[in-house]
Amino acid sequence: MEQLTQFAPFLLMFVVLYFFMIRPQQKRAKNEKEFENSLKVGDKIVTKSGFHGKIAELAETTVVIETMSGKLKLERSAISLELSAALNKKA
Repeated sequence: MEQLTQFAPFLLMFVVLYFFMIRPQQKRAKNEKEFENSLKVGDKIVTKSGFHGKIAELAETTVVIETMSGKLKLERSAISLELSAALNKKA
């Protein structure tokens, strides 16, 4: 019983670490993956580097976007925001 009380603070630290650090990170990663999978051709997007464009082609891990200056091939993870849904909600 004495060993259990000595081990309890470490167990409590692990539980707190899990619920405040590990679990939210897993949730965020899942949401990002769902966002990447929900993209479709024609969506207006903004990349993490600030480029605005429209999706022209989709591949498994990459996306080709049309911008005012031409086409760019990027990783899907480089897209930070999808504007089509936000613009449709305002209208």
